[in-house]
Amino acid sequence: MDVFSAAQRSRNMSLIRSNKNRSTELRLIRIMRENGITGWRRGSVLPGKPDFIFPTQRVAVFVDGDFWHGNPARFRQPTTNTKYWSGKIAGNKTRDKEVSKELSSRGWQVIRLWESKLRDEKGVVRRLRSAL
Repeated sequence: MDVFSAAQRSRNMSLIRSNKNRSTELRLIRIMRENGITGWRRGSVLPGKPDFIFPTQRVAVFVDGDFWHGNPARFRQPTTNTKYWSGKIAGNKTRDKEVSKELSSRGWQVIRLWESKLRDEKGVVRRLRSAL
């Protein structure tokens, strides 16, 4: 049971601001810089707001969190409020597919990297270089 009224809870939640996936983005920036991968930009206004774009090559890169995007190898379903979380993660997956499809139809190549896969730096670099 919540100790706040619905209006107070809504107000409290509206004051919380996201840092997005800052640590994963910073990790990918470090990987790209250390391996001489240049030409990327952040803060794109493309559909889905890719984490990085390479405008010249028309490549959009997303770094998807294992939990929020339901990585099949790493996702663990919460044991409480399962109905909410199932719907939330399924919605995120659906939106990811729609965004990828929209960007592809606009002539962009979409790369989606799992947060946990950033540990395999050589694999990440190989994947980026093959797309570029």
